[in-house]
Amino acid sequence: MAPDSDKRNFALRTENGEEDSVFSGSTPRQAALKAARRLDPASSEAAADRESIRLREKGTHKVHVYEGWSWKESPPDVDMNEWDADDPSDVWMNQVDEITKANVSKQGVEHLDDI
Repeated sequence: MAPDSDKRNFALRTENGEEDSVFSGSTPRQAALKAARRLDPASSEAAADRESIRLREKGTHKVHVYEGWSWKESPPDVDMNEWDADDPSDVWMNQVDEITKANVSKQGVEHLDDI
């Protein structure tokens, strides 16, 4: 895992410029993926609506603009050899019916005059 010194903070900006949530990551894309998982998930990736995600890097005037989408999917099959568990029911992925996945596509970087 990356040291905390490599983590950067990105504020999620609304249409009117308010910053309500902060996501951390070593890259803007990592923070955008975290934000995209909070979108209303569709039943499949193909059916997912694309939404604009605008993240301002804290301490800068840069706004990273992404198109993000999320969807529900069945969890992957669990290989018990990869888990330190005696019983398959001890593995969290066997305890859920669906997981939320997300993806993002970078649209560009904007520079703000004022924060």
